[in-house]
Amino acid sequence: MQTQGAQPAGTSDQQSAARAVREMFDSIAPRYDLLNHVLSMNVDRLWWWRTARKFRTVLSKPDAVILDICCGTGDMTMALLRLRPADGMPILAADFAHQMLMRGNTKFAGHNVFAIEADALQLPLASGSVDLITTAFGFRNLANYRKGLEEFHRVLRPGGQFGILDFSEPGGLLGKLYAFYFRRILPAIGSRISGISGPYAYLPASVHKFPPPGEMLREMRAVGLEDVSWQPFSLGIAGLYRGVKP
Repeated sequence: MQTQGAQPAGTSDQQSAARAVREMFDSIAPRYDLLNHVLSMNVDRLWWWRTARKFRTVLSKPDAVILDICCGTGDMTMALLRLRPADGMPILAADFAHQMLMRGNTKFAGHNVFAIEADALQLPLASGSVDLITTAFGFRNLANYRKGLEEFHRVLRPGGQFGILDFSEPGGLLGKLYAFYFRRILPAIGSRISGISGPYAYLPASVHKFPPPGEMLREMRAVGLEDVSWQPFSLGIAGLYRGVKP
């Protein structure tokens, strides 16, 4: 999986894939929140809350450095913020899609959040400087998954934690029903509401391409992370990967 990553239609290398992903998310930024809530039937709010609670110990420390990468319009960031002390260091919220980050900035106004326009594969942060990294439904869109994990490992302090919340493909009857919804119904609804078809055809394809839990856990160990785990949410529709830098 060293070079595997997102590959939107029409792209041929990591540079063109990253550019296509950035343009795609910039194009749907105005309707992104509405579509997320409609297409997930508001279950996404529960996933963010559950993810944040998994890291409540580190979040409760005022001097902890927290990075929410691929923050999009900031819903995961805001879930983390609810568990931060009022006098804590600002949460760093980063994304490389300018329009998504601008939408997030409207939520961050008046809150203890510092927004950064940055690429997850080239973080503008010193090595060993971060206590917690989270990313919600963004890691799957990186042009190189191995490089993403290596970059997380680089910026984490020893003992630092990370969490990747992303979609998966459940098995059994539920998996078949979900696959039908995800590949047929969701793209049609998303395209109708947004007025753009490309991103919502890309979404199910990106989930299908994303490594299954067992492979992701092996990659996490391969870059030097320990105590790695995957916890399914909502019967495996989504799940949380966790790891620690030794």
